[in-house]
Amino acid sequence: MTQLRIRSAAACRYDAISLGEVMLRFDPGEGRIRTARSFNVWEGGGEYNVARGLSRTFGQRTAVATALVDNELGRLTENLILGGGVDTALINWLDFDGVGRTARNALNFTERGFGLRGAMGVSDRGHSAASQLTPDSFDWDHLFGEIGVRWLHTGGIFAGLSDTTAATAIAAMTAARRHGTIVSVDLNFRPSLFTGAGDEARATRVFTALAEHADVLIGGATDFTDRLGIAEPDGAPADRLDLLAARVVEKFAGVSLVASTVRRVRSASVNDWSARALGRDGQKVLSRAFDDLEIMDRVGGGDGFVSGLVYGLLQGKPLAEALEFGVAHGALAMTTPGDNSMASLAEVAAQVSGTGSHVQR
Repeated sequence: MTQLRIRSAAACRYDAISLGEVMLRFDPGEGRIRTARSFNVWEGGGEYNVARGLSRTFGQRTAVATALVDNELGRLTENLILGGGVDTALINWLDFDGVGRTARNALNFTERGFGLRGAMGVSDRGHSAASQLTPDSFDWDHLFGEIGVRWLHTGGIFAGLSDTTAATAIAAMTAARRHGTIVSVDLNFRPSLFTGAGDEARATRVFTALAEHADVLIGGATDFTDRLGIAEPDGAPADRLDLLAARVVEKFAGVSLVASTVRRVRSASVNDWSARALGRDGQKVLSRAFDDLEIMDRVGGGDGFVSGLVYGLLQGKPLAEALEFGVAHGALAMTTPGDNSMASLAEVAAQVSGTGSHVQR
């Protein structure tokens, strides 16, 4: 058991909401950004992608709490969000000044990578609308109390955008837990968001605060050691990640579950992919390993994992089964272009049961 007491669906309007920035992702396909003459456009964002996966693949009632500038790019982003089945009622709309001096909609140019050429992202998100969100941008008590939300997901990308977004994340998490909403955080450290003088210390403060207000933490070994100050185990034990996760649970009394994806990069096109989780009660589970997984677009695979894991937990599935839904959905997300999976629940379930690669006739 994971010791998570999840609110009933009947008592809540939303099964899950994500708090984070939604960007327009410009995808040059198999080519390079520097030589592109056309792009496919997707919507994406580390936190948002979880809500979208929960909605489109898993049929959950979701929304995204974010901000956009009210211009054509903002409305394009909204249209894509709606296409993902995510409610837009929690979007804060900022006036457009005609140029973007005061606020902009965030853009992200990402190459998929191939073979020995790795994926590469170039973000254009300075003074974006979402980065200007503050703790009082939303009525959190009304949202989590009267409207009702079963699960809140946010992460280190949103919290790293600005000092106010870090404070906004903490305010949302505090209110959510006050009303019995489960809170998950993907530590998801992005060095580009912490590049100024003193930003290393700021990153540690921000990520520690996130962990202090989370029920479920998603991260890797370097997130735990470098961002949360968890001491490395002696030597180089094979169960290093499990030992670090146990120390995370010991340090942060509110954390009930720690989950991690494990990726071995053989090339940009072939990875080994699996996941593991540790509950506060000491339960340790390992997922099926997708060895030599052929990848079309790795961006969003981790977010796909989180949405599958959250789905399983919302459905009351055992932790081991929920983890399998996470790793299977993350794997499928990496077989199609864009941040988000194009998989159906039936396809995810087929992978969980080990029958998903057969020809469907």
